[in-house]
Amino acid sequence: MLTNMKGWEWLIIVALILLLFGAKRLPDAARGLGRSMRIFKAETKGLAGGETPAAAASDTEPTPPAAPAAPAAPAEKPADA
Repeated sequence: MLTNMKGWEWLIIVALILLLFGAKRLPDAARGLGRSMRIFKAETKGLAGGETPAAAASDTEPTPPAAPAAPAAPAEKPADA
């Protein structure tokens, strides 16, 4: 079906897309689609290498826990005169 389409048919489809989504929203939609495709591609490359996302995360060194805060000095009791 898509292989038999001629120039006019593609032009009509593009015009319909512009009417439906508007010229202002199309660049944002294309940018979001491209970003999603890059993320998907990176994830599939990681899985093709035999790595699972959990294994990739465990390869990095864990950050050491924060040092405990020093205890606060005891408050002085007010002197009653």
